[in-house]
Amino acid sequence: MKLHAMDHVTLVVEDLQGAISFFTALGMMLQGQASVGGEWVDRLCGMKGIQADIAMMRTSDGTCGIELTMYRSPDIVRLEPSTTSPNSLGLRQIMFEVEDIEETVSMVESHGGSLLGEIVQYQDFYRLCYTRGPAGTIIAFAQKIAPLDS
Repeated sequence: MKLHAMDHVTLVVEDLQGAISFFTALGMMLQGQASVGGEWVDRLCGMKGIQADIAMMRTSDGTCGIELTMYRSPDIVRLEPSTTSPNSLGLRQIMFEVEDIEETVSMVESHGGSLLGEIVQYQDFYRLCYTRGPAGTIIAFAQKIAPLDS
């Protein structure tokens, strides 16, 4: 068996257009949108009666994808607590490398997100931060300062 590449992660949202706007402002491109439903989707997800709207977002280099999914049926399941901390089990964050971390955090805040802690520096290599984005997801950012092999 050979794993070729990671294609995308899926983020379930209540406001599809708001999430598209958020990730577009980060510099991702909308690759396409569709409404999905029917027997093949039910079989794929192991649920009945799925009706959803999806949007596929890609980074400008095409290597990273996020599928934004807004379920119309069945109802969205809400987890408690609705916003988890970085040490919760499961998928916790999506991290992007950015050119200017302060500018990126400012954009996140202008789209209703918030900085979780502080912007910190990891040795002489990166400046890092965690923010809260659409659906309460932790969106992390890394600004490279120097190559790791220096």
